[in-house]
Amino acid sequence: MRVWIQLMVGFFIANVLGYGGGPSSIPLMYNEIVSHYHWLNDSEFSNMLALGNALPGPIATKIAAFVGYGAGGWVGLFAALAGTILPSAVALILLLKVLHKYRQSPVVKGMSLLVQPVIAIMMAVLTWQMAKNSIAQIGIWQALGIAAVAFWAMQIRKIHPALVIVAAFAYGGIVLSHVV
Repeated sequence: MRVWIQLMVGFFIANVLGYGGGPSSIPLMYNEIVSHYHWLNDSEFSNMLALGNALPGPIATKIAAFVGYGAGGWVGLFAALAGTILPSAVALILLLKVLHKYRQSPVVKGMSLLVQPVIAIMMAVLTWQMAKNSIAQIGIWQALGIAAVAFWAMQIRKIHPALVIVAAFAYGGIVLSHVV
């Protein structure tokens, strides 16, 4: 199968099943990008995700554009973007009509509430996979220290996540490149 078809199918699957937007589709994209098609490895995915979060705009389209271009050039970029955007656009139009019609239904309210724990577990699994990769590469104390500083910066000091990511890139490039 041509790579642009794989890109469209891979991103379509990740985004059509990614209920809740970009954050919930990231673990699904990870599965397609790293585990299934091997367009990136764990480390490349982590770096791309961190950089993508530092840039403005929706994360899913940035991931699709980066991976699509890397795997299939300009045609791959547009195929991955189509696979990412079309499911959301079509589903949004159809589902909003249905949800608007049945917005007071306890079934609709229950469906929305009960899918949230599934999304939380998907994010936890992705976090665990990325943490294992970091610990393996830089050691547990460096990883815990960086995580603690990032938590402090974002939750206590309310520093924007993009600035924390840039600081982590700088730390990795300046300090860790000489230590590890």
